Amino acid sequence: MLSNTIKRTILYLPLFFFLSLIACATVPRERIFDDFIILKTEADDSLSSLAARYLGTHEKDWVIAEFNNIDTIRPGQELIIPLRPFEWGGLKANGYKTVPILTYFRFSKNQTSELTVSETAFRDQMKYLKENGYRVITLGNLLDFLDFKAQIPKKSVLITFDDGWGSLYDIAFPILRDYGFSATLFVYTDFIGGRKALSWEQINELAKNGFDIQCKTKTHRDLVKLNEGESFREYFKAVRNEISLSKQIIEQKLNKKCKYMAYPYGETNDLVIALVKREGYRAAFTAKRGSNPFFVDNYMINRSVIHGGFNIKQFKDNLDVFSTIRLK
Repeated sequence: MLSNTIKRTILYLPLFFFLSLIACATVPRERIFDDFIILKTEADDSLSSLAARYLGTHEKDWVIAEFNNIDTIRPGQELIIPLRPFEWGGLKANGYKTVPILTYFRFSKNQTSELTVSETAFRDQMKYLKENGYRVITLGNLLDFLDFKAQIPKKSVLITFDDGWGSLYDIAFPILRDYGFSATLFVYTDFIGGRKALSWEQINELAKNGFDIQCKTKTHRDLVKLNEGESFREYFKAVRNEISLSKQIIEQKLNKKCKYMAYPYGETNDLVIALVKREGYRAAFTAKRGSNPFFVDNYMINRSVIHGGFNIKQFKDNLDVFSTIRLK
């Protein structure tokens, strides 16, 4: 029988070997393995530059920071750069990652209502995200996370806008540029070009500046209710057209694929979801308040509407990024 000391020595031999590499003065600047890189930093290195060099883009600086549990680096520091995702689904021993999606409608210079946010409040909210380390991701990033295809930052958040109000272009767009944030705009196509609405020219400009333009149907009708005097056959055809024609219009106007849809009024049912899937949408979004874990239904994704009367604490309440499992 092996003694406990010998057993522990055998068990930790890989760790002893790894630590000896790190401690050795003759270790080269980098050692590259299949899944990770061991690296000793130099004076001109930063998280951003290392991410660009080894992970293909400076935007993945968070990968190095989160894996090594650091915010900055110093010369001569030993780091591990993971080359593959290390936290599928955001799962940890004590819980799991959740992703908040913020939704806005209209903006005003100084007035507020339930669906109208003031310029000052919106700037303060974006400032809060920036100063507190939140990373604004895209719908594609989110779906890759939900489908177990990629990892996302631990403080990921999405910013979305609904309908296509002109005040988005005049007020919110410049603020987003100031903070370097991207966003998604869900439009209902009959609204575009109307009074107080965005024009297609403005939408094209938004798209060229990082906005992801997606669908909120053609007329914004409630998809789960029959109109007065409407037969089921008429209702079925109308809902199908709402979902398909708006998608076609967006793809023609912007020369891009339309993969995502927001349900008008946040309402859906099994029939609507079946039609959404049939038209080839990758995901669809409700207006149910709450953050999204990896196991959320791709066609019932939650979004939290930010009301005009929210103070910064109420805004923060919509930014849950982790759900703790409490064991009895």
